[in-house]
Amino acid sequence: MNRRTLTEVGLRIALAATLATSGYIHAQLYVSGYRFIHVVGVLFLLQASASFALAALLLIGGPVYIRLAAAGAAAGALGGFAASRTVGVFGFTERGWQPSPQSLVSVLVEVATLLLLAPTAVGLVRRLVR
Repeated sequence: MNRRTLTEVGLRIALAATLATSGYIHAQLYVSGYRFIHVVGVLFLLQASASFALAALLLIGGPVYIRLAAAGAAAGALGGFAASRTVGVFGFTERGWQPSPQSLVSVLVEVATLLLLAPTAVGLVRRLVR
């Protein structure tokens, strides 16, 4: 394997790991009680399912739109986190970094996902500009 291929494989593995971690956290919170929160529970289940599916697709080398979907999932999770601590989500609000440590870990892996996807975004912009 050449260096570019190794970098690409490493990036896909790292992305899959951050997405799977996010999926695990959302699934764990769903099972531990969020499933009883109106609408929000279903959103946690959808986030977990989408994160696991995207992680698997990235591992097998899915096309670039899978990476865009991963960025959407990460950005959506961060947006939901911010909304739940400010204006609320369907009447549901949380405070600070509760539940702990899931909130902090979730924010960190979502940000990591977006940072790992930055080279893809730069590449897409370069192709569009040409």
